[in-house]
Amino acid sequence: MEKIDKILSGAMAKKGLTQATQGALVCFYAGEWAKGLFRPISFKSGVLKIAVEVFNKHGFEATSMSVLADNLGISKSAIYYHVPSKGDLLRLALDRALDGLEGILREPGAYEGRADDRLEYVLRRTLEVMVKELPFVTLLLRVRGNTEVERGAMTRRRKFNSRVTKLVEAATTEGSMRGDIDPAITSRLLFGTINSIVDWYRPGGAITVPKLADHLITMAFDGLRLPAAVPIS
Repeated sequence: MEKIDKILSGAMAKKGLTQATQGALVCFYAGEWAKGLFRPISFKSGVLKIAVEVFNKHGFEATSMSVLADNLGISKSAIYYHVPSKGDLLRLALDRALDGLEGILREPGAYEGRADDRLEYVLRRTLEVMVKELPFVTLLLRVRGNTEVERGAMTRRRKFNSRVTKLVEAATTEGSMRGDIDPAITSRLLFGTINSIVDWYRPGGAITVPKLADHLITMAFDGLRLPAAVPIS
């Protein structure tokens, strides 16, 4: 028990990690110890989440395997046992973000009904997925195409955005949205607004995700300016 106590204390003492991430690391170590395995790496147990937090804090390029090993409390060789490189960790993280976003377009709400209703559904679900996978989406939005993995992720992200642009075009064609604004510009502005949440939104605060989505839809679909007041005769 003394050994496991030292391990758990070390996990909790990791600097720069959030309490939730420290908790994931502690639960992983405790679970592996209890099973008699104590294998240091298990993506399903939160280690990938910790790696993503380190990437977001230091930047992917600036994060070495030594930095990852130090934050995980394991040796570099233990990481290499499970993944060939940090690029593979990046790929797993970006896949998690993109899989969630792409999955929205396969949901009935994204392809059934009026185009404007489908667009609203996709925007609301995009917010939900982004908040749920916030660290992973944050990493996705920060890639710049410096590696093959990043370029592949950017291609997938562009395809997702293109599908949403087609929704805007369909809504314009059916007459449910104004046609004097380029659909591509509308799509860029909408996602520029949504993507900004990685910089300021904190889950668990006063603004819930449904309320945040309501504000977005009201602003995007109804506008900010109130109708002109009717003159009193």
